[in-house]
Order: sequence, then C-alpha cells, then structure tokens
Amino acid sequence: MKDVLDGLGLQSWPKVSGSKGLQVYVPLNSGVSYSVTRPFAKAIADLLAREHPQQITAEMAKNKRPNKVFIDWSQNADFKTTVGVYSLRAKRERPFVSLPVEWDELKRVMRSRKAGRLFFESEAALKRLEKTGDLFAPVLAVKQNIPQLNEPRALS
Repeated sequence: MKDVLDGLGLQSWPKVSGSKGLQVYVPLNSGVSYSVTRPFAKAIADLLAREHPQQITAEMAKNKRPNKVFIDWSQNADFKTTVGVYSLRAKRERPFVSLPVEWDELKRVMRSRKAGRLFFESEAALKRLEKTGDLFAPVLAVKQNIPQLNEPRALS
C-alpha cells in the first residue's frame, strides 16, 4: 500500500489499532469530502487485491478473507468510527494503545514475523512517545490532494 501511495505522490502514516489491525492515514486537510475519498480508497484496495489475490482482499465477507489481509476501504465514511490515536483498546485483560508506527518499523516486524512488537501497553507507549516524539503530528499539518484517476491501472 505504501508503494502505491508513494507512486501517487501521497504521504502516508501507519498506526496500530491497539487491537489486531493497522490503519493508514493519508492526510488531505483540504476539505475534500468522503464522496471523493471513499472511491479512492476502494480503488487502491481493489488494485492491491487484484495484484496480490492470495494475500489481500477488499471484500468484507469473513468467508472471503481467511488468511488474508483485509483492506477495509469502507472505513472512509462519516458514519464509521476508527479508534483515535493514543487511545486505549480494552480488548484484552490489559489494554493496548493505538499509536503511530513508522513504515520501516512495520517492515522489520514483518520480516521478523513477531507481530507482538506492535502491541504497546500504556507504560511502553508513554516511553515510546518520549523517545520518538509524536509521530502522528505531521498528519494534522500535511496538505495534499488526491490525484485524478482515469483507470484503476493508473495506480500501479
């Protein structure tokens, strides 16, 4: 996904959800509506699902996504909720924190196959924030535009 977004000239920031997912933020900060961002997100999800059918799906139905990464493009809607950055997720006995991570960090975790490195309890999250600073701050300031797409293959 990062490669596709980079290819479109869009900066993006990943965030762990504090549960089992990742969220990718592509800040626009330009007043663009969901009627534009939603089909754009779907086009990227569909492209990645076509290019990597054994690993990725953009289909919501659980029976269509066993052992695959589900890209939930439908989260780009004003009626959906996504956990806020630095929020606690009370999904286990001890909650984990939803917080930004770096793309290189995700690559290292993927190579090591140790996803547990992406789960942060509150104490660890505070230490990390002290060390790295607010990795999410640029999301609030970056202004960029969604490129005009004529063909889905224009994304590749």
